[in-house]
Amino acid sequence: MEKDKIKTIGELKKAGYKSKSIKEELRQNLREKLKKGEPAFEGIYGYDYTVIPELERAILSKHNINLLGLRGQAKTRLARLMVNLLDEWMPIVAGSEINDDPLNPISRYAKELISGKGDETPVSWVHREERFFEKLATPDVTVADLIGDVDPIKAANLKLSYADDRVIHFGMIPRANRSIFVINELPDLQARIQVALFNILQEGDIQIRGFKLRLPLDMQFVFTANPEDYTNRGSIVTPLKDRIGSQILTHYPESIEVAKTITRQEAKLDEEQEKMVHVPELAKDLLEQISFEARESDFIDGKSGISARMSITGYENLLSTAERRSLKIGEDKTTLRFSDFMGVIPSITGKVELVYEGEQEGAAAVALQLIGEAVKSLFPDYFPKIEKLQKPDEISPYDDLVEWFFDQSGFELPDEIPEKEYREKLDSVPALELLIKKHQPEIGEEDKYFLKEFLLWGLVEYKKLSKHRFSKGIQFRDIYGSYINGF
Repeated sequence: MEKDKIKTIGELKKAGYKSKSIKEELRQNLREKLKKGEPAFEGIYGYDYTVIPELERAILSKHNINLLGLRGQAKTRLARLMVNLLDEWMPIVAGSEINDDPLNPISRYAKELISGKGDETPVSWVHREERFFEKLATPDVTVADLIGDVDPIKAANLKLSYADDRVIHFGMIPRANRSIFVINELPDLQARIQVALFNILQEGDIQIRGFKLRLPLDMQFVFTANPEDYTNRGSIVTPLKDRIGSQILTHYPESIEVAKTITRQEAKLDEEQEKMVHVPELAKDLLEQISFEARESDFIDGKSGISARMSITGYENLLSTAERRSLKIGEDKTTLRFSDFMGVIPSITGKVELVYEGEQEGAAAVALQLIGEAVKSLFPDYFPKIEKLQKPDEISPYDDLVEWFFDQSGFELPDEIPEKEYREKLDSVPALELLIKKHQPEIGEEDKYFLKEFLLWGLVEYKKLSKHRFSKGIQFRDIYGSYINGF
């Protein structure tokens, strides 16, 4: 439909326009996408066989939707992407506060205008991007904010009695007529405010200060909620829950590959930063594994959730740490080092809720432990597994490496040393090179040194070596030799 040529209701009728509800609009456009095999929710990963099919079924069923899940599970993003299922342009009666359909007006203003001008009534066009409204449920939200209230200034200016419905100032929901309206964190909305939504969801009328207006609002409601809120801060009142057609459970990524894809898409990186810092694939896996470990940790309150934002901000911090190091030592390019993971700690401590035992340990100590657990989990994917119980005379692939550390007083790896010196230090441990060649022979030269550090950290986690943090870096030692030698 050529909107630029259609200026009046008469022209709209000649063009063959027919009224349809927003739910029908979403349904028809989704049907077309499904027929063509086009994705309805681009940029969402890990939900292909779980959340997205359920969401598509809800749209086809013309349901209002509640997305229930922990923080950082793309609930709001899913709601925003529903805009792409709307028609690109929507006609409204020009000047209407509540997006009146030219062929099916509901407001007094639109009805009187059409009654006076007929087919000459002017129409305006609204783009689909303007048909998305969002409100965060906070304790200060009022019925007036959402539904509306009597406006004494309007009554005075128009010289109207308070008995006249023209004195009403419409709230966010009526103004979002024929649009998608999202209420985030629904349980945080006070029960009395939730009650005010009953009629809008079911009967289609609104009640304001004694006025009962029959306004059959045409809305697609999407609510989001966190299961934690049901017990900690509030709940969804039962009659409101009953009026929501589909409740869809979201979840965290179930594999490292999916998690990496999300992080790569969402991380806000500077182009210079990306050119300067080479990130080995193992480092990306390790970063995502930290989140997986956090979700299982006894020190962290799993009910609060571990947001995907932890990996995203962690990745940004990881590259910034490497970039800062390179700038300080005057190098144009660098490869990510294991020591750069110390820069991820602020991203972890700000994103997790600790239980009592975690508070006792301290947030930074818990973050370090998560990094260590991530190393331990990924270690068997790259090197022979180290069993907890081992016979005294049993030969281990790591004997030569452990013996090298036993013979040395310690091996220091400062955080901020030039790339050449960093590589020379790791190359000075012959057993490291031999283990890499034997178990990871195809590793690239750029990634090899991170893998060497990973091997050292792995042996520390499996109690084959010990490490000690000092002001400028890390020292690795034999776990027993340090005592024998008096260190």
